[in-house]
Amino acid sequence: MERVPYSDILKKRAKESRVYRKHQMTGLLIAQLLKDEAHKSLYMKLAKNHSESKLLGIARDVAERGPVKNKGAYFMSIIARLGIHYKKKLKSPKHIQLELKLKKARKKSSR
Repeated sequence: MERVPYSDILKKRAKESRVYRKHQMTGLLIAQLLKDEAHKSLYMKLAKNHSESKLLGIARDVAERGPVKNKGAYFMSIIARLGIHYKKKLKSPKHIQLELKLKKARKKSSR
Protein backbone atom coordinates (compact mmCIF):
# COMPACT_ATOMS: atom_id res chain seq x y z
CA MET A 1 0.00 0.00 0.00
CA GLU A 2 1.43 3.32 -1.10
CA ARG A 3 1.31 6.30 1.23
CA VAL A 4 0.02 9.52 -0.24
CA PRO A 5 1.39 12.77 1.23
CA TYR A 6 -1.17 14.64 3.28
CA SER A 7 -0.54 17.84 1.30
CA ASP A 8 -1.66 16.03 -1.88
CA ILE A 9 -4.86 14.93 -0.14
CA LEU A 10 -5.54 18.52 0.96
CA LYS A 11 -4.96 19.84 -2.58
CA LYS A 12 -7.39 17.28 -3.97
CA ARG A 13 -10.03 18.13 -1.36
CA ALA A 14 -9.67 21.87 -2.00
CA LYS A 15 -10.71 21.39 -5.63
CA GLU A 16 -13.94 19.59 -4.71
CA SER A 17 -17.09 21.66 -4.32
CA ARG A 18 -18.79 21.57 -0.93
CA VAL A 19 -22.29 22.81 -0.29
CA TYR A 20 -23.26 23.80 3.25
CA ARG A 21 -26.44 25.82 2.75
CA LYS A 22 -29.56 25.59 0.60
CA HIS A 23 -28.84 28.81 -1.32
CA GLN A 24 -25.43 27.43 -2.33
CA MET A 25 -27.05 24.36 -3.86
CA THR A 26 -29.62 26.50 -5.63
CA GLY A 27 -26.88 28.73 -7.05
CA LEU A 28 -24.96 25.71 -8.31
CA LEU A 29 -28.10 24.28 -9.94
CA ILE A 30 -28.77 27.58 -11.71
CA ALA A 31 -25.14 27.74 -12.93
CA GLN A 32 -25.39 24.19 -14.28
CA LEU A 33 -28.72 24.85 -15.99
CA LEU A 34 -27.35 27.95 -17.68
CA LYS A 35 -23.95 26.32 -18.38
CA ASP A 36 -22.32 29.30 -16.66
CA GLU A 37 -20.05 27.85 -13.97
CA ALA A 38 -17.91 30.99 -13.94
CA HIS A 39 -20.69 33.00 -12.27
CA LYS A 40 -21.92 30.48 -9.72
CA SER A 41 -21.18 32.82 -6.79
CA LEU A 42 -23.48 35.44 -8.34
CA TYR A 43 -26.29 32.89 -8.59
CA MET A 44 -25.66 31.83 -4.98
CA LYS A 45 -26.00 35.44 -3.88
CA LEU A 46 -29.26 35.76 -5.81
CA ALA A 47 -30.57 32.54 -4.26
CA LYS A 48 -29.68 33.78 -0.78
CA ASN A 49 -31.87 36.87 -1.11
CA HIS A 50 -34.71 35.70 -3.36
CA SER A 51 -37.19 32.89 -3.93
CA GLU A 52 -35.57 29.60 -4.90
CA SER A 53 -38.56 28.38 -6.92
CA LYS A 54 -38.84 31.63 -8.89
CA LEU A 55 -35.13 31.69 -9.78
CA LEU A 56 -35.03 28.01 -10.73
CA GLY A 57 -38.16 28.43 -12.83
CA ILE A 58 -36.61 31.30 -14.77
CA ALA A 59 -33.33 29.38 -15.17
CA ARG A 60 -35.17 26.30 -16.50
CA ASP A 61 -37.10 28.46 -18.94
CA VAL A 62 -33.89 30.09 -20.21
CA ALA A 63 -32.11 26.71 -20.44
CA GLU A 64 -34.89 25.28 -22.62
CA ARG A 65 -34.68 28.11 -25.15
CA GLY A 66 -32.63 26.90 -28.08
CA PRO A 67 -30.89 29.75 -29.92
CA VAL A 68 -29.76 31.81 -26.90
CA LYS A 69 -25.99 32.36 -27.15
CA ASN A 70 -25.29 33.63 -23.64
CA LYS A 71 -27.85 32.07 -21.31
CA GLY A 72 -26.35 33.70 -18.21
CA ALA A 73 -26.73 37.21 -19.63
CA TYR A 74 -30.26 36.45 -20.82
CA PHE A 75 -31.16 35.13 -17.35
CA MET A 76 -29.82 38.30 -15.74
CA SER A 77 -31.79 40.51 -18.16
CA ILE A 78 -35.00 38.70 -17.20
CA ILE A 79 -34.13 39.07 -13.51
CA ALA A 80 -33.55 42.81 -14.01
CA ARG A 81 -36.89 43.24 -15.82
CA LEU A 82 -38.67 41.50 -12.95
CA GLY A 83 -37.05 43.89 -10.47
CA ILE A 84 -34.95 41.29 -8.68
CA HIS A 85 -31.71 42.94 -7.59
CA TYR A 86 -28.57 41.07 -6.66
CA LYS A 87 -26.77 44.00 -5.04
CA LYS A 88 -29.11 44.06 -2.07
CA LYS A 89 -27.01 44.10 1.09
CA LEU A 90 -28.17 42.28 4.16
CA LYS A 91 -27.50 44.04 7.43
CA SER A 92 -25.89 42.04 10.16
CA PRO A 93 -27.49 42.06 13.62
CA LYS A 94 -24.48 43.96 14.97
CA HIS A 95 -24.89 46.64 12.29
CA ILE A 96 -28.57 47.03 13.18
CA GLN A 97 -27.72 47.36 16.90
CA LEU A 98 -25.19 50.10 16.14
CA GLU A 99 -27.79 52.02 14.12
CA LEU A 100 -30.27 51.80 17.01
CA LYS A 101 -27.67 53.08 19.46
CA LEU A 102 -26.91 56.02 17.16
CA LYS A 103 -30.61 56.90 16.89
CA LYS A 104 -31.00 56.80 20.69
CA ALA A 105 -27.91 58.96 21.16
CA ARG A 106 -29.21 61.52 18.65
CA LYS A 107 -32.58 61.68 20.40
CA LYS A 108 -30.91 62.29 23.78
CA SER A 109 -28.64 65.01 22.39
CA SER A 110 -31.54 66.83 20.69
CA ARG A 111 -33.51 67.13 23.97
